[in-house]
This record gives sequence, C-alpha cells and structure tokens, in this order.
Amino acid sequence: MSNEVKELVDENIVEVGLSGKLTHEDYEAFVPVLEQRIKQVGKIRLLVVMPDFHGWSTAALWDDLKFDFKHYSDIERLALVGDARWESGMALFCKPFTSATVKYFEISELEVARQWIAQ
Repeated sequence: MSNEVKELVDENIVEVGLSGKLTHEDYEAFVPVLEQRIKQVGKIRLLVVMPDFHGWSTAALWDDLKFDFKHYSDIERLALVGDARWESGMALFCKPFTSATVKYFEISELEVARQWIAQ
C-alpha cells in the first residue's frame, strides 16, 4: 500500500491518496497528520483519492472505526474519489460514522471533487 497526505497550507482541506489494501501501518502514517490539522483548525474537509483501492486489512478497519468515532463531528465534508464499484459501499459505510456531508466522485472527476471540497 502506498499512501500520501497532502495538506493545503492556508485551508482546512486535507487530501489523502490511497491505493492497494489499507493497513494498520498506513493509519499510523496519516492519522497523526489528520489529528494535528483538526487540532490546529477545528473542522476539516477530507478528500480521499482511491485510484486502485482494495479495501482494508482487519486491523486497518478497526483503526478506521476508532478514528471515525473519535472524530465524528470534526470532518465537515468528505469527498471520496475512486472506482465506481466502491461508490455505494463506501458511501453507506461512511454515513453512520461521520456528520460530514459525503459525496462520491469517479476518478476522472478528481478536479470536480477538489472544487466541491473547497466550496
């Protein structure tokens, strides 16, 4: 799994790139960045780009649930960008764990997603 976190300096937007299968180690890499940004600016907007996403390991799924419960109201908007086959599952999975407005975009709509998250 390779992941990448891009913080947009003067904004409350964080972009995370995910590919492959998400692992516990991946969460250890990017959760502290997200938590630091939340601590600095309050609510954040999260753009998750998943061009080749293959789900979570069991430990990573647990990490995801813990993060979601802890930060239920800290994410204002969540844009999920990826393969259409993940759309319904990801959107349904995310809804109970966040108060954020969640929207799904095809990978070809990355720029549209970036515009939406910044609105």
